[in-house]
Amino acid sequence: MKLLRRILWVLPLLYMMLIWKMSSQPHNAYVELPNSSVDRFIKESLHLVEFAILYLLFVLAAYYNKKLTPTTNLLFAVIAALYGFTDELHQSFVPYRSATLIDLVKDITGVTIAYYIIRKRLSTSPR
Repeated sequence: MKLLRRILWVLPLLYMMLIWKMSSQPHNAYVELPNSSVDRFIKESLHLVEFAILYLLFVLAAYYNKKLTPTTNLLFAVIAALYGFTDELHQSFVPYRSATLIDLVKDITGVTIAYYIIRKRLSTSPR
């Protein structure tokens, strides 16, 4: 059980490394669908979930380590959103990638929705 708890803390860091690696490549380096409009729609939609997943990995680790509080919940949301900003900044230096304000808004929106759901769940769960 102790090993699982440690692994859960490592998962968000591994996911951050994966995001960084994928952001270092052209947008079609891993997958490109035959229909370019569908490909673009799916990849643009992933901004909404990519950083929400990062936030949820932090929440999962904190929950199983009995460290999830309203304060740590907010902290993890801020960390995930800031990493979204860092990722957009990073992409601005990568050839064949772009960084846009709308992408950052999508990143933060995904985190905010996930945060809201977890916050509501925390406030209604018995302690």
